[in-house]
Amino acid sequence: MEFIHEAGRIYAQDEANNVIAEITFPAKDGVADIDHTFVDESLRGQGIAGKLIEMAVEQIKKDGNKISATCSYAVNWLSKHSEIETIDTGAPVACKIDGRH
Repeated sequence: MEFIHEAGRIYAQDEANNVIAEITFPAKDGVADIDHTFVDESLRGQGIAGKLIEMAVEQIKKDGNKISATCSYAVNWLSKHSEIETIDTGAPVACKIDGRH
């Protein structure tokens, strides 16, 4: 799967240009908030959401920003990876890997 990297967004598309996997992490005042993670139902269970978060973390660090998450999936994933330093900016919002919010 080929991922497309943009400022604050990483995603993949199918042959019809439909988004099949996506993570967004807009930055403001030196903090990038992972606020949305989406993986198409047909791709579940393959570790794609985790890979998206890893790529987002790498990009956030490269850009010199601190990492925050309000997407509940990202909050949960990051809590299992204590080696990744994050800052808390509030309660997570509903964000599922199986649908858009």
